[in-house]
Amino acid sequence: MAANFENKVVMVTGAGGNIGQAVARRFAAAGAKVVLVGRSESELTAVAQEIGGMVGVADVTDPASLDALVKQVESSYGKIEVLAHTVGGYNAGTPVHESGLDVWDKMMNLNARSVYVSCGRVAKHMVDHKVNGRIIAILAKNAYKGTANHSAYSASKAAAQRVIESMSAEVGKLGITVNAIVPSTIDTPQNRAGSPNADYSNWVKPEEIADAILFLAADESRAINGVSLDIAGGL
Repeated sequence: MAANFENKVVMVTGAGGNIGQAVARRFAAAGAKVVLVGRSESELTAVAQEIGGMVGVADVTDPASLDALVKQVESSYGKIEVLAHTVGGYNAGTPVHESGLDVWDKMMNLNARSVYVSCGRVAKHMVDHKVNGRIIAILAKNAYKGTANHSAYSASKAAAQRVIESMSAEVGKLGITVNAIVPSTIDTPQNRAGSPNADYSNWVKPEEIADAILFLAADESRAINGVSLDIAGGL
């Protein structure tokens, strides 16, 4: 399916990161007006110089910060039709009985709160402006099952998945679909550095995740709602 997002307004959170940049490039190539969101203005500006788009510096865990950014987008473009939320992070820990709350707080804030705030505030904009919108977030396979020494990470991804599922039931009837992408190991420089002896050929490329997001964001996918789409590569 050829993606065509000519003049559609697409917000990409984490647009300075590996996945966010790939997503932003794909949407820009398909004709979208891309809003590049992140905390580093220099990173976002570098992406904007390459593909165009609006730079939006914001804290995706802070409702007031998101609301202010949404107002800026409304002033510039009128409405937001697609949100691709790529913000997230990984931190292993120790067994629960040996752990404090530092990793727990970090993972819940980065992986769960960011979804709750970003997707929620953009959904409010879509509801208020009667936009038939698309919201897509990136999760992880740990949303399905916990593993040793990953309790905080797994719990945060599971919480984010429940948010996505709940939102899909809340706004689906209003013409807004809310879905998730669940990749296996992503082929990034950071992951390669952490696993130097791995077989990278089986890892999922950021561009493949971007293609899946564009699929879920397309008009032709309006009947897909509340889905967690596995992108597993050869794993």
